Amino acid sequence: MSAVIEFAGVTVRRGRSVLLDEIDWEVEEDERWVVLGPNGAGKTTLLQVAGAQLHPSAGVAGILGDVLGTTDVFDLRPRIGLTSAALADRIPRDELVRDVVVSASYGVLGRWREHYDELDHDRAAGLLAEVGATSLADRTFGTLSEGERKRVQIARALMTDPEMLLLDEPAAGLDLGGREDLVATLSVLALDPDSPATVLVSHHVEEIPPGFTHALLLRAGVVVDSGPLDEVITEASLSSTFGMPLTLTRSEGRFAARRRATHRAL
Repeated sequence: MSAVIEFAGVTVRRGRSVLLDEIDWEVEEDERWVVLGPNGAGKTTLLQVAGAQLHPSAGVAGILGDVLGTTDVFDLRPRIGLTSAALADRIPRDELVRDVVVSASYGVLGRWREHYDELDHDRAAGLLAEVGATSLADRTFGTLSEGERKRVQIARALMTDPEMLLLDEPAAGLDLGGREDLVATLSVLALDPDSPATVLVSHHVEEIPPGFTHALLLRAGVVVDSGPLDEVITEASLSSTFGMPLTLTRSEGRFAARRRATHRAL
C-alpha cells in the first residue's frame, strides 16, 4: 500500500496563533480515519491542508504522491473528494440534485454549458443510489433536509472516482435520525474495499461509523494520540483530548462517551 497523506512537521500559523503544531501523520490508501477534538483543535485546518486548500507555514505536506508547494494544486484537487459546510453553501439552491452530482465531473457548482455523456449521468445515478438518495434526483437542492443534503454532497464527492475522500463534520446539524442514517451510509462506504481512503472530521465518538480503522486526536493544534482505532479511542486519550474525565462504552461497533460522574463526600 502507498500513503495518500504524508505530513512531516506540518505547522500552520495565523499571526501569532498556531493552528497546527508540527503534525506528523500518515494515511495509507486502504485506511479510514476519524479526526476528533474539541472546537478550536485544528481539525478543519488539518483537512484543508490534506485537501490542498491550504499550504502549511512550515513542514512538508505530501498528498497523493505530490508535495504542496511543488505541484499544481489545480491538478491535485480533482483527485480529492471533499464535503464541507462551506462547499454546501455555494451550491445553487435551485440546482437539481442530479446536476449537483454530475457537475462534479467538471469541478463546477451549477450547470452552465458543459456537456455530459450518458456514462456521466449513469454514474451520478449510481452514486445517488449508493448513498440512498435515488428519490431525490429530480428535486432541487434547496428543498432538501439537512440530512438529504449531506447524502447528496457525499455522492458528488465520489463522482470523480477520487483517490481520497475528506468529510468535514458531515453530521453537523443533523437530528438523531439523520445522524444515524448518515453513519450507516458512511459505514457501507468504509467497509467497501473499493472505496477511497477516507478522513472524517467530527467532535463526537458517537459519529464514528463501523468500518473505520484509525483515529487522530487533536487538542490546540497538537496530536494527543494517533493510530489504530481500538488503541486510540480510550477513556484516557479522550479525557486528555477534551479536557475532562470521560467514560467510554462500545456496543455493536459504536462508541459513546459521557462525562464521568463525580461524587462529593457528605
